[in-house]
Amino acid sequence: MDNELPDLGEPKKSSTKMATAASPLVRNPVLAPTPTSSDTWENTLRPQRFDEFPGQHKAKEKIAVFVEAAKKRGEPLDHILLSGPPGLGKTTLAHIIAETMGAECKTTSGPALDRKGEIAAILTGLRPGSVLFIDEIHRLNRTIEEYLYSAMEDYYIDIVTGEGLAARSMKFQLAPFTLIGATTRAGLVNAPLRDRFGIVERLQFYSKQDLVEILTRSARILSIEITSDGAMEVARRSRGTPRIANRLLKRVRDFAEVRGRGVIDLEAAHAALNMLEVDELGLDDMDRRILNLINDKFAGGPVGIETLSAALSEEKDTLEEVYEPYLIQEGLVVKTPRGRMITDAARLHLKV
Repeated sequence: MDNELPDLGEPKKSSTKMATAASPLVRNPVLAPTPTSSDTWENTLRPQRFDEFPGQHKAKEKIAVFVEAAKKRGEPLDHILLSGPPGLGKTTLAHIIAETMGAECKTTSGPALDRKGEIAAILTGLRPGSVLFIDEIHRLNRTIEEYLYSAMEDYYIDIVTGEGLAARSMKFQLAPFTLIGATTRAGLVNAPLRDRFGIVERLQFYSKQDLVEILTRSARILSIEITSDGAMEVARRSRGTPRIANRLLKRVRDFAEVRGRGVIDLEAAHAALNMLEVDELGLDDMDRRILNLINDKFAGGPVGIETLSAALSEEKDTLEEVYEPYLIQEGLVVKTPRGRMITDAARLHLKV
């Protein structure tokens, strides 16, 4: 075999052999693409240790205990499922876990895994104790998902080569590893897969004080001068999300350098964020469009998500994963069996 991937179609009745993790079966795994300059910027700000990771105190404390226990026993950490809205640090936590365990971390995503050969390539390339991080794991297709079951439970996969009477099934033994799955839609992770995760944690939106800590650290790394009032103003409008906080920090820095004194103080932050149309609650133009649409066109609701999607020309999944969680948490929107409704708090904020 010329180190080429075998045809990994549906299993056929055949004889069974056992392979080892050293077998030269596969190559070119579907891993994350080469980082862009934006990715590199995010990686620069990404904490490397638990004590550098602000917020998520309960989840962080529990995971740190599980990691330390696994290290003491010399065992791979149990598989972990992290859920929550985008930008809360699921990827960062996965890298911290791998770093703390002293293990390599391979990264891919659910939509990137289209064939059994692709996941087989990744799994057979893992070393003992490796961490495999799968982002958007709820978007795995069913065939790939079922292929993971034996890999997660017993550390082996079945590989079928050949066709017809020449078909041969080979049971390939994998090195013990830890799978960390991240999802914004925990309810879409099928029960058989979800049950194979020994550790399940949901990340919450961050407090303003935690975001101030994150912004202060990011400003120090990027050599940005920021006052405590300036950091709090950016934190207040960051929707409880570190990714948004760091993005706003970059834009406010630009404003301060061009139209200010080069320092992000309360005045510069306020002016810059108003120019960006991010209001006091952290709502942007799309958030306000959602609220105004429900209020003006649908008499406050209820209105179905499909109708909202069509009226806004926005994907339904984007509305449910990106915008709704924060609006619901802030008490501006409620979900009912008949659809979405805005609240009195939303009307007060919109001044309608």
